[in-house]
Order: sequence, then structure tokens, then C-alpha cells
Amino acid sequence: MFDPNKIVAKAQHSGFYRWLLNKSLDRMIPFNRPHGFQVIDIGDYHLKTRLPYRRRNQNHIRGLHACALATVSEFTTGFLLVSRLDSRKYRIIMQRLEMDYHYQGKMDATAVFEISEAWLQEQIYEPLRTQEAVVIPCEVKIHDEAGNHLTTGKVFWQIKDWQRVRTKVSA
Repeated sequence: MFDPNKIVAKAQHSGFYRWLLNKSLDRMIPFNRPHGFQVIDIGDYHLKTRLPYRRRNQNHIRGLHACALATVSEFTTGFLLVSRLDSRKYRIIMQRLEMDYHYQGKMDATAVFEISEAWLQEQIYEPLRTQEAVVIPCEVKIHDEAGNHLTTGKVFWQIKDWQRVRTKVSA
């Protein structure tokens, strides 16, 4: 049976499993497929995602589209959180997204998001002992291949223990 956690773990050290992970993500998240996002580096506490400079990701003046940049920011932060948190125990949902655009992208770009075990303890696990839900800001920076800082995104994720969720997922 397909075990996403095993694929993610193997993708940290294997190009083949990174390829398999990217193909799987295209199938699991069809909305993102046209963008062509690729996980290019994954670790226990970091994720680097590529946004290709291609026509579908361009705006009317052939720069990387603001929405493509925002979407890769959401994907990069959300995927790392989901891969670190037990999805059977915690529900994660985006609450808000803020983007600062610094430079127009005219080539492939990469989004980078990093956390630590201490950050998870401080921001999520400890507060959830006494609170129903937490909202955590996740900052992600996007740079182009030349090193230009294109955007800084702040994605606010609400994390809640499934036992405290009042609206259940229908089967």
C-alpha cells in the first residue's frame, strides 16, 4: 500500500523518490498541477520548492504571476507542516495569507521554509495543551535563480486537535 510518510522519508535522500513524490503530489493536489511545482530539497525541518518560469505561471508582462507565487508559498509551508504533524491527530487549515512582492520574477524561482523541533514544541504542541486551536505564522521567502528576493510570504495556519473539531469531514 502507498505510504506517503515513507515516500517523504526516502525523498530526502533519493532523486527517484523525490520524482515519485512530485508525481504523487500532482495527483493528490490537482489544483497545483498546472503550475509544475517541484519539491527539490526536503528534510525533516526544511523544504525547498521550485516554481518554474513558464507561460502558465506568467502574468500579462511575462513576470511570475502573483497568484503562482502565493500558491507556492502556501504549498511549501503547508506541505512541510503536514509532513511533520500527525494528520490523524491534527487538522491543519489555512486561515490567512499575506504576501510582500519585492522584485519581478523573470526566471525559475525557489521557495524555502524552515522550522525546528523546538519551534514545533513552542508554537504548536505546548499551546495546544491549553488552547483549542493555534494559529501559526509561517514565513517563506522566494528567490529567483539569480538570487533576487522576489517575495516574502506569511501563511497563517490554524492547527487543531481533531478531537476538538466540531465540523467533521463527511465520508
